[in-house]
This record gives sequence, C-alpha cells and structure tokens, in this order.
Amino acid sequence: MFHFFSGFSDKALTNDEPFILPFQQIDATDDAFWDQFWAEHSTNVQDVFALVPPNEIRNLRQENPANLATLLYKATERLVRAVDNSCRTQAEQQIVLNCVRLLQRILPYIFEDSEWKNFFWSQLPSGNEGDDSSTPLAQSLLNAICDLLFCPDFTVVATRRSGPDKAEELTNIDSCEYIWEAGVGFAQSPPKHSHLELRRTELLKLLLTCFSETMYRVPSTSEEPNKWIAHFTSADNRHALPLFTSLLNTVCAYDPVGLGVPYNHLLFTDTMEPLVEVCLQILIVTLDHDMTLNSPTTAAYDETTLGDNLFINYLSRVHRDEDFHFILRGITRLLNNPLVQSYLPNSTKRLHCHQELLVFFWKICDYNKKFLYFVLKSSDVLDVLVPILYHLNDSRADQSRVGLMHIGVFILLLLSGERNFGVRLNKPYTATVPMDIPVFTGTHADLLVTVFHKIIATGHQRLQPLFDCLLTILVNVSPYLKTLSMVASIKLLHLLEAFSTPWFLYSAPANHHLVFFLLEIFNNIIQYQFDGNSNLVYTIIRKRHVFHALANLPSDMGGISRCLSSRKGARRMAPAAVAKEPPQSTDADEEDEEESEEDNKSDTIVEEESMEGSKPALPAEPGTLKASLLDTPAIGQMTERESAHMNASQSQESPTLCDLNATLATLSCEDAKSEASSKSPATSRAVAQRGSIRVTSSGPAASSANVWTPTPEWVASWRAKLPLQTIMRLLQVLVPQVEKICIDKGLTDESEILKFLQHGTLVGLLPVPHPILIRKYQANSGTTAWFRTYMWGVIYLRNIEPAIWYDTDVKLFEIQRV
Repeated sequence: MFHFFSGFSDKALTNDEPFILPFQQIDATDDAFWDQFWAEHSTNVQDVFALVPPNEIRNLRQENPANLATLLYKATERLVRAVDNSCRTQAEQQIVLNCVRLLQRILPYIFEDSEWKNFFWSQLPSGNEGDDSSTPLAQSLLNAICDLLFCPDFTVVATRRSGPDKAEELTNIDSCEYIWEAGVGFAQSPPKHSHLELRRTELLKLLLTCFSETMYRVPSTSEEPNKWIAHFTSADNRHALPLFTSLLNTVCAYDPVGLGVPYNHLLFTDTMEPLVEVCLQILIVTLDHDMTLNSPTTAAYDETTLGDNLFINYLSRVHRDEDFHFILRGITRLLNNPLVQSYLPNSTKRLHCHQELLVFFWKICDYNKKFLYFVLKSSDVLDVLVPILYHLNDSRADQSRVGLMHIGVFILLLLSGERNFGVRLNKPYTATVPMDIPVFTGTHADLLVTVFHKIIATGHQRLQPLFDCLLTILVNVSPYLKTLSMVASIKLLHLLEAFSTPWFLYSAPANHHLVFFLLEIFNNIIQYQFDGNSNLVYTIIRKRHVFHALANLPSDMGGISRCLSSRKGARRMAPAAVAKEPPQSTDADEEDEEESEEDNKSDTIVEEESMEGSKPALPAEPGTLKASLLDTPAIGQMTERESAHMNASQSQESPTLCDLNATLATLSCEDAKSEASSKSPATSRAVAQRGSIRVTSSGPAASSANVWTPTPEWVASWRAKLPLQTIMRLLQVLVPQVEKICIDKGLTDESEILKFLQHGTLVGLLPVPHPILIRKYQANSGTTAWFRTYMWGVIYLRNIEPAIWYDTDVKLFEIQRV
C-alpha cells in the first residue's frame, strides 16, 4: 500500500491498507507529487472514507501540520483550476470528484481542533510582495463549489451547444439560466440525468460539511456567526439566487411515488432522493443563520463584514399565491408520504426526511408571514396537521424521537396562535391511516385532543416538559371548536381528573398550571361554543365531582400532608394505567363516587378499541443512536398573550383572567430559571418534568435543598384564582334540570339526555363572557438555540452513507445510545 501522501493509485486500492503519513515535509511546488491524490484514479466516496482513517488524519494534523495544510490548499486550488478550465473533459471531472471526496473526509478533523479554527480564513500568500488582498481559502473553496454546481455537462445540461469552441466559460456563465428545477421564479423543467444529480449531491454534501463547523462549538457559542454560511448566503456569492431557487424547487417538485408503479423504487435507483435530502439540509442550515438578530454574541461583530443572509431575504419575499401553492403542495406531498397506504406491502417508496421537512416548514412560517396566512386560508393546513399528529402519536414511546415530538408540538403551537387554525379544525376527519388511538367519529379537533391525551397518558417521561405546550395549543383553539365528540370530551375530563388530584397538585411548584389551562379550555367552549357541545357539557355534568373537589382543595398543613402521604399509592400507576383508572377524589359524595365508577368503565371500553390495522407505539430499539437536546424553553418564554377580539380594551373586563395569565407567565419563567440553575443531570431530568401524571422523585443526586414543600400560603395564592365560576354556574343550572327529567321521564338512556342538552340554553345565566386570550408563539433565543442543536443532531444522524461526522469531537450535542 502506498503511503497517505503517495496518492490513491489502483495498486493501493487492491491492498485495502489505510494511508500512512510520511513525516518529512513535501514541497508545495511539487505538483507531480500532489496530483497523485486526485489524478488518474476513480475512488468512490466510501473507499475514500475507508482508506483515510481518523487516526491517520489526526496524526497528520499533530505531527506534520504543514503537509496537511498543503494538501487542503492544493485540493482547493485544483477545484479553482477546474472552474477556470470550465471542467469540460472527463478527466477533469474525475479530478474534481476526487478532490471533493478527499476534502469531505478531512474537513471535520480540521473543525474539531481549535488550533485549526481559523486555518481556512487566514490570508494566503498571493506571491506578489506587498499584496495582502488575497482571498481566504474558505471563500475560494465555496466559490469553486458554487460555480461547479452550475457547470454544463458536469452538474447541469448544456443549453448553448454548437461545437466545443462555442462552449460557455464557466466563470462568465449566467447561472439563472441553469436553475435545476421548475417552480418558484423558473418556468422550464430541465431534462433529468441521474449522473448530474449524483454530482450535485456530492458537491452539496461537501458544502454541508463546510457549514458543519457549527457542530464543533459548545451550545453557548453556537450563536456566533458561521463564516462559511455567512459568505455562502451573502452578495459575494454570485450564484446565491439561482442556488436558493434550485434548492427550493428541487425539494418542492420531488414526487417520490412518480407514476405510482408498485415496487418501482426497488427496480430503479432513485438518485433524486439523496439530492432532495441534502438540498433540504442545506436550506434549513442556511436559513438558521440569521445574523440580523440583536443577540449579545452578534452585537460584537461588524454588520458591514457580515452582510444580510440573502436566503432569508429571498424566502421572506416570496409572495405570489402560485408560488405558495407550489411550496405547500411540495411539503405536504413529502410529509404525507410515510402515511400513504397501499394494499401491497412495501410497494411504495417511503421517505425519511420528515424531521428536516418540519424544520423547513417552521422556518418558512417564521420568515414569511404571508405564507403562514396562505396555509391557514384553506383546509390545506390539515394536510400538515395530520402527518404531524401521526408522527407525534407514533413517536410517543420512543426516546430517540424526543426531538421530533418537540418540533411537531412547536409547529402546532405556532399555528394555534392564528384564529383560522381553530376554525379549520372543525372539518370532519376521515381516517386515512391507521393510528393507535380510540376509534371516533368527529372532526380534526377530536383527532387533536385524542392524540394529545394519548401522548400525555402513555408517552415516556422525557415528554413531560411538553405538557404545558400541548394544553396551550388546546386553549388557543378551544373558543372555535363547534362540536367535540364524546371520545374527545371524555379525554379532556380525564386529563383534568388526573391533573387535579391533590397529591399531584402539591408535588411540584408548577403542576397547578395544567389545571388552569384545562379549566380555561372548558370555559372557552362553554362561553363561546355551548350550542354544539352537548357531549362535553354532559361529560362535565357526569364528572361534576372533579370540579367540586377542586373547589374544596385542602389548604391547611394537615390536609396537604394527608394528600402527599397518599402519593405513594398513586405513584405506582404508570401513565398507561392512569388512562384507564382515573384517581378517585376523596371529597366527592358517595353518589358521585358510584357514578364515577360507572363512568370509568365506559371510559375504559372506549380506550381499548383502537383503529383497525394500527400498530402500537414502540420504544426505540436498544442501542439506537440519538443526539442530546437543549432543555425545552418554558411556555412563558415562548408565548405572548394577545386578545383575539378586535377591541383590545375588552381584555380589561376580566381582571381575574388577566391576572391569572400574568401569574402563569411569571411562574413559568421562574420555573425555567430554577430548572436551569439545577446542575445535576439526574435532578434536571426528574425535577424539571413539570406536569407529569407520574410524579418523579428527584433521585439520589438531588440534595434536600431541592425538595419541594408546599405551604398553605402557596396553595391559597393560586386556589383563589381557579376560574371555576362559569362551570359551577353551569352545574348549578343544568344538574337539577337533568335530574328532574330523569326522574319525571324515567330516563336511563344518555342519548335522551344529550338531546335535551342540545336544545338547552344558558343565555343570560352564565357570567359575562371573558375575552378570548391567545398565547401566540414569540421568537426567542431559547427556541432558536433548541432548533439549532436539534437540526444539526438530525443531520449528523441522517448522514451515514458515508458517516461524515461519526467519531469526531462534536461539541454542540452528545451522541448517546438508547
């Protein structure tokens, strides 16, 4: 086997030995020596990764940095020369691919060493004395890659061909004529060639590797500008617009099913799928790089040197309805792909890029509010909702998919801040994909409630910080829900029953927030959608003991102690068991207790009947790799309250509710601070699980100082604010009427009672309707940092052929095994 610096010869490939580095320095002008690395051989990317092992690159970096620096310089220089020659010959094209593969292999090992951090950005010797205006190596590399992505006969189809002498010079080419796909800003769909798609994919993977410098920073410094992305998305990149358009259109035009021929993905290699995946990854990474945010870390950087991110600029300026339709249709087509059912097993291609798609959808909604309003203008938004709920339900037991659960919930939180989303949920739902949830007949709102209940009742512990978010979404949409099914009504009441048990309320400082959210949901529906919601009203009447128990919560020290002492028995219930056995309230009268037992039986029956053909949500296979995530931002940091009424002054009419919201926001922030200050990982996992149905103890790592002790004053501070007036008034009016009808007519059939409630009215009997308050998502540093960590974790784990970053010293997150 030739040594590392003796090139990739065919003889070398037959020996299967790794490259070993000679320690003597090789002269940079010895072109014959350096050219052996990329000339006269064709080594695929997997072979390059096998033949250049990590320890050899690190040894080279340590023992002979000059040779490594020269190798990187010469490989970049060779790409620049190929651009100058317009990369016309087959030999030149092979040299380019060899250089690309070698650079892709070595770059992560440059980024992992802080001493090499500025190597690509230092000024190179220009050869002219007194000339210090030379271009940094990084810019030369990025410019060459961008030029090569629009190189006729190499990555795009040549359009102006009339003999070899008339071929266009690559340095002068108008790349806007060579956009890869029809769609936004480009009408022609160029012919497809798999070899061109493969080359684009390789060049884009090298770009992604350049951008991955972010992975080698600790989370606290990840906000610092990534110079690679800053240059790529700046006006210094003459291809910025055609590149953005090519990436966007390639993703949104892709149809994995094609003509729908069964098993076609097994018969033909699809070169588009890897291209679409890397296009998506480049898009979300470049759109994450927003240096216009006035964060403390970017304030120190001169704006004139950074410039605007043109990708964010272009995305925010898309405005034509046909363009929005193209983008939304493309995203929903790909998002719904894993849900496509057919009678022939495995006959349709299944994509795995749904996490990148969801991040991309989030970015578009974040940067282009017109697109968000377009999405909500019609029931097309339900084509985004259903796949999100499918993934949430399917991932709820899998610890390796916690990030996917978060992004799905964050998107629904963003959408729920808009009135139209709540209105669209009233569209009837027809099951198109079997889901492991109870069978119901109803609307998309019922689907939302049922899936959320399933997550809370049967998901794993690491989802507990999301409970606030899930209930906030339901609060936001509740004023617009015209009719909830009996299944969804029972689920909502069950959540209240589980969350309002005294032992749960008193076991953590923020657990009572969940009860406030649930009461707000009931109040919104009673005040604004009473007429169509007889199922919910009937369930509230049946479960009235829950509300009476809440109104009579023990607040003296003795009562609090008794509640917490019953906690041991309650803690034995796993979430799945809680779904079938709601805890009994000690304060209910005997009649209510008997009634509650009957109700629990019927709830259990509903719970057990899942959709036909559905598979239960399964935990991750042992050994599955996952990337660590930052803490979930508190709901008070993520949202801002707004009145949904035209007249904002109305919100002054209900001081109690406004006080309550302010209290919740304040408490959420305080909770987040106290969680952040906890240093022990065991503590942060156990104590920060706000609102779990299981109360998790803080474990041996927690000191006695972290143990929460409720006091009578603390209970009194929030118990008086429980918004029970509307529900108590409803019970006061309707319970006697229902009881009288049952006695007078001898009714035992609930359908007759429901019929009575459907025609009943509470006009003039309820308190003055409170203003609708929506908690709208607000951009904040917490979610920005969370998204960055999550996104790069997904990219790390999804790029396994070849495994670009595997076994390198990544600092943004940790790679763990389940």
